[in-house]
Amino acid sequence: MIARRLGSLGALAAAALLLADCANDPTPPPTSNCGPASAKVIEVVDGDTIVLEGGQKVRYILVDTPEITKGKNDCYGQEAATFNKSLVFDQQVDLAYDVQCQDMYGRLLAYVSVQGREVNSLLVERGYGCVLHISPDGDARVGEFNALQTQAKADAVGLWGACTTGKCFQ
Repeated sequence: MIARRLGSLGALAAAALLLADCANDPTPPPTSNCGPASAKVIEVVDGDTIVLEGGQKVRYILVDTPEITKGKNDCYGQEAATFNKSLVFDQQVDLAYDVQCQDMYGRLLAYVSVQGREVNSLLVERGYGCVLHISPDGDARVGEFNALQTQAKADAVGLWGACTTGKCFQ
């Protein structure tokens, strides 16, 4: 009987040590079928594209910001990139995916949030970009994003007050 109790206590002690060891052991973040559920941002390419630790590029769903890459310097492009960087650079972000995992360039397609704030909708709401809906991704939320864009235009926020030409005006 005493041996049985000691055996049970020994098993409990071993389990407790194992759990404590696991708590100190960093494990990779959970993933979805598309990619990581969260990751650290190591680079901001422009207003709507980031690079995660590990090298994966992420393109924001439902947002298109003025271009600053490949020799382009569109009106409000630098402001969009700077705003994006102020939110996500060197931060742990949460990623939520929709229907398609990647675009034709191999970038992950996601809604990106940092500290509970979704960056995709903030970019449109504050006039750093416009709505780009490529179905099927964004089908459930395109109305919400269009409403944010309509309000930003009406208030002449961001690029809507600073620019007269560019992809958002086509």
